[in-house]
Amino acid sequence: MKTKRILYWTTTALLCLSMLISGIFPLIDNEHPIEEYTKLGYPVYLINFISIAKLLAVGTILHNRFKRLTDWAYAGLFYDFILAFMAHYMVNDGEQWGVLAPIILLLTSYFYKDQVRT
Repeated sequence: MKTKRILYWTTTALLCLSMLISGIFPLIDNEHPIEEYTKLGYPVYLINFISIAKLLAVGTILHNRFKRLTDWAYAGLFYDFILAFMAHYMVNDGEQWGVLAPIILLLTSYFYKDQVRT
């Protein structure tokens, strides 16, 4: 049980830290995200929406009060990562493999959450 707890909290902390950084940074400095979103073919108005959604997902995952809402937060991040992978794959910039680490963190955190946080 201790190994599962350590694995869950490590992956959850790394996942939430990366989502906090990727959620706060575009709200502070829009220049680099605008270039990235334009390169990937996304409309620029999605930057603030996705950033705020990531921050809300982090809060929901860490709070873990409502199980269904927590599951939706995990699902939202999963869809975000899959869409990011596909967008990078379609523009063939070679950055799609960088999305696999957050997907692994997310899946590990999700599958251990019910065993650790009851």
